[in-house]
Amino acid sequence: MENKVILITGGTGSFGQKFTEIILRKYSTSTIRIFSRGELLQYEMQNKFENHPRLRFLIGDICDRERVYRAMHGVDIVVHAAALKQVQTCEYNPIEAVRTNIDGTINVINAAIDYGVEKIIAISTDKAVHPANLYGATKLVMERLFIQANVYAIDRKSRFGCVRYGNVVGSRGSVIPLFRKQRENGKITITDDRMTRFWITLEQGVQFVIDSIKRMHGGEVFVPKIPSMKIVDLANIMAPNAKREVIGIRPGEKVHEILLTEEEATHAKEYDGYFLIEPEHPFWGKGDFNNGKPLPSGFRYTSDTNSQWLMTDELEEMVEVY
Repeated sequence: MENKVILITGGTGSFGQKFTEIILRKYSTSTIRIFSRGELLQYEMQNKFENHPRLRFLIGDICDRERVYRAMHGVDIVVHAAALKQVQTCEYNPIEAVRTNIDGTINVINAAIDYGVEKIIAISTDKAVHPANLYGATKLVMERLFIQANVYAIDRKSRFGCVRYGNVVGSRGSVIPLFRKQRENGKITITDDRMTRFWITLEQGVQFVIDSIKRMHGGEVFVPKIPSMKIVDLANIMAPNAKREVIGIRPGEKVHEILLTEEEATHAKEYDGYFLIEPEHPFWGKGDFNNGKPLPSGFRYTSDTNSQWLMTDELEEMVEVY
């Protein structure tokens, strides 16, 4: 990370802002370019970071190929976080979801290869695994595009990889702000009493991405070992005296989430703190995929069978912070 030019697509989002904060605090990067289409959010972020001299703000849409190419010039590392992320938004605007999450990703890949960017990592989601909605499906395609982009860069220095994790505590659109607002009216809505989710803090997610950038050789999907939580437990902590209403699972929603499938486990390894899904056909001899512990036959990493669960005091602390 030292003395590198970093570009963050979707840089004004929750992830981008926390990533910027941590990079500025811990590393002596040359420049961080914030690429997004929200003028107001860029203005607010500039003020938040007090016009930090290492930050550059570029208005642009990843669907705009020429603008992506302009933003990519001279970049060493790309963190691809731009996406339409709300399940309902993607369902109601399917063509825009495809244009942004798939066509936009293709623009990022082509520009990175043509400009010789060293490392490009994409932020994925548990919803990309056995997708039940369009958002998850577009993220699955994004993952495949990123992994196979290494084929196009095989005689160049660009290396592509992905990070896949679960729900982020306190991010825009997360359940904590929703429950906080609902408890004011004395009623919490829950889609299903059985529902479980993987849970990771924004800071943990950002740090995992940074660590994965350092580890990557190209073609990997990095999956952190993170705890699960029950939605009803969170509701009880946030609004113990509120009435609970079970409203049923929304279209495209799952009761439990998956971060690693049985099929992927056949070419994945376990490490301290994370799993690494290796490329089924390694693109080059560089990088050692022989380290790590092979996963047992039939292994799958799901939010309901997870061995790590958030305890009441941990949930209370998260709610207090976020």
